[in-house]
Amino acid sequence: MRIWSVHPKYLDAKGLVALWRETLLAKNVLAGNTKGYKNHPQLIRFKNAADPLLAINLYLAEVYRESLTRSYNFNKNKFIFGGEKSLKLTVTKGQIEYEWQHLLNKLKIRDINRSKKLKMGIKKIEVHPIFIVIEGGVEEWEII
Repeated sequence: MRIWSVHPKYLDAKGLVALWRETLLAKNVLAGNTKGYKNHPQLIRFKNAADPLLAINLYLAEVYRESLTRSYNFNKNKFIFGGEKSLKLTVTKGQIEYEWQHLLNKLKIRDINRSKKLKMGIKKIEVHPIFIVIEGGVEEWEII
C-alpha cells in the first residue's frame, strides 16, 4: 500500500488507479470494515488525525478531482465529500524527497517519458493538499 504525500497529478495512469484503490482500502480499514491491513504503516498518519475518516475522505476527494482531469471514471460514491470541512496533516520534507525519488524510480520502468519530464521540469514538488510540509527526515512509519 502506498498512499502518496506528493500530489497525485505526478502519478502515471497505473499509479493513480493504484492510489485510488489502495486509499479506498485504507478508508475501509479506518472505518473498521475489514480485518486486514489494520496496522499498515501508511495508515499511521491518518489514524493520528483528529478525525481519521474525514482525513481519508478529504484525501480521496483530491484523488477523485485528479481523476476527473484525466477523464477517468472513478466512482464518487465510494467516499464522502468533506464539503466545507478542512483538516490538515503534516508530512516531513524528507518524506517528500524520499517519495519523489521512489516515484521517479517507478516511472523509469513504467513511463520513461513521464519520468524524464518530471525530473527536468519540476522545481518545487507539490504535495497532496491535505498535507503541510514541515522540516524533518523520512517519516518513522516509512518502510525503506
